[in-house]
Amino acid sequence: MAAAQGRRSDGADGMSESVREGQNARDMNAAQKKDEPAPPTPPAFRTAVDALRSARLRPELEIDPTRPPQRLAPFSYALEATVVDPADDDDALADGRLVLLHDPAGHEAWRGTFRLVTLVRAELEPEMAADPMLPDVCWSWLTGALQTRGLGYGEPSGTVTRAGSHYFGGIGDRPPTSQIEIRASWTPREGLGGVPDTAAHLAAWCELLCQIAGLPPVAGGHGAEGAVVTLPQRRGPHPS
Repeated sequence: MAAAQGRRSDGADGMSESVREGQNARDMNAAQKKDEPAPPTPPAFRTAVDALRSARLRPELEIDPTRPPQRLAPFSYALEATVVDPADDDDALADGRLVLLHDPAGHEAWRGTFRLVTLVRAELEPEMAADPMLPDVCWSWLTGALQTRGLGYGEPSGTVTRAGSHYFGGIGDRPPTSQIEIRASWTPREGLGGVPDTAAHLAAWCELLCQIAGLPPVAGGHGAEGAVVTLPQRRGPHPS
């Protein structure tokens, strides 16, 4: 049987002419896209972002805008937050990221034009992390915070993950650590002008962040006092 014949390179760089033409076309398309003006920001998205920027939050929270993902939706905005220990500003109890996505054309999986995506994480004492009900409790904090504020939402999905670390060798003197991580997304119901109440959704998310950090609910606030118990924890999250 004759050996299979492959297409040989037409150039010294080892690239066939047909492959080179395809690459050149892709490069030209990319350059053209760079020169194209960015689409105008929809008023609904601008209003939703302005509400996030102007929201008043708990003093234990340090929150800042951060670079959002670029490929999940035509328009996106992201915030990152850290819960600091009221007794020690250098002690981080939990951290997280909240991303607002917007597709004016709508998204079949979202069943809407907006989507909120989050990552929240904190370290727990190992004995608390061993509680078999922990994942259910943590998920209930998110849904409970939304429901307590009367916020309409749909298509919720997510995971609650706990992991433990034990140290050996040169770092064997470190105590074991346990981390809880919540990844979730949901579609906020749109209100007047097709704009969801992003400030209220942000407040609910911040409540989740504070609960997983072990902080008590704010007196007179929307916290679900009596519904679940905050978890005591004293360690801050691992750096990424």
